[in-house]
Amino acid sequence: MLENEKISVHQFRVLVTFFTIGTSILVYPAILAKYAKQDAWLVVIISMSLGLAVLWMFSRIAQLFPNMNIAQMNEKVFGKWLGKLFTVFMVWNAFLASGELLHYSGVFFRINLMPEIPIEVLHIMTALLLVMAVRIGLETFSRAAEIFWVLFIFLFLVMFFVIPEIKFEHIQPVLENGLKPLLYPTLILLSFSTFNAIYLLMIFPAHVSNPQKAQKAFYIGLIIGGIITFITTILAILVLGAELTARLRFPVYLLAQKINVGEFVKRIEVIVATMWFIAVYFKMILYFYACCLGIGQILNLKSYRPIVLPMGMILTAFASMMFPNVVEQQQWDVRGTLILSNIAGGFLPLLVLIVGYIRSKT
Repeated sequence: MLENEKISVHQFRVLVTFFTIGTSILVYPAILAKYAKQDAWLVVIISMSLGLAVLWMFSRIAQLFPNMNIAQMNEKVFGKWLGKLFTVFMVWNAFLASGELLHYSGVFFRINLMPEIPIEVLHIMTALLLVMAVRIGLETFSRAAEIFWVLFIFLFLVMFFVIPEIKFEHIQPVLENGLKPLLYPTLILLSFSTFNAIYLLMIFPAHVSNPQKAQKAFYIGLIIGGIITFITTILAILVLGAELTARLRFPVYLLAQKINVGEFVKRIEVIVATMWFIAVYFKMILYFYACCLGIGQILNLKSYRPIVLPMGMILTAFASMMFPNVVEQQQWDVRGTLILSNIAGGFLPLLVLIVGYIRSKT
């Protein structure tokens, strides 16, 4: 099963950027600061530099199979049954990631904006938007991403109003304990921002109008997303300090509360909430699209669309009971998801590249 939809190179670049940003602008500064302290901003630089090598691997795979998505590549390289087994694992991982993002969005809005609304209602409302986007298809939600990208950039620029609150002593001393404390948080960010980008191979290269230019767009999207992640992380450290950033669940949200320009521009944290939801929403769409498209490939369906609504209902119920408390969610983020991401976006693509390259030469 292969959808006939095509998107432009610019649309693909925007999707890559949103996927790279995801939850990083609101959630991951706290995780990085927890392990790397005041050097959390260095983690972003190292992670994104290594991420370019990971994207090189994905691009090489795309060159070997220019008219296939990753589910079809698995069957081509490993055979029908083993290939479907690998795709089942990737689909399950994409489903888990979709559920986690849906859970995140519900928790954030309930804690910060809508405490009187049950979290299940927030999950249902977000899931309806998710199902609608995936059901109408790649071309439509890619056009929507272009429009929301302009809004996202406008909202992001407002963050620079926090510059007067910066205290450079918050990032000193640099590398006080050497590079070793940066290794684990680098792996965490690399897993979420780059390894999981393997699911973009459900779109690239088969559904992009110019695969050669799209390969460059892949790198540019990662770099732009990395720059935005770097800016939000270093601003959080510079303004709030590493210790406070690490303690907060959503440090960038508090960062926005610090903005106060002439008693006129202040208390604009809702802008950060909107900006974050835009990025998370499109990342959620890409995960859920990969999940549904992968299931369609496994079952040899003519179209993935009939399963979108049932999968959306399952996802909504799953997200509501996924994490019984915050501690388990945080443990899952830095352990369970880390392992699954490394397998799905590191080990399996490397295996596809090696076996596919050997077969192409025989």
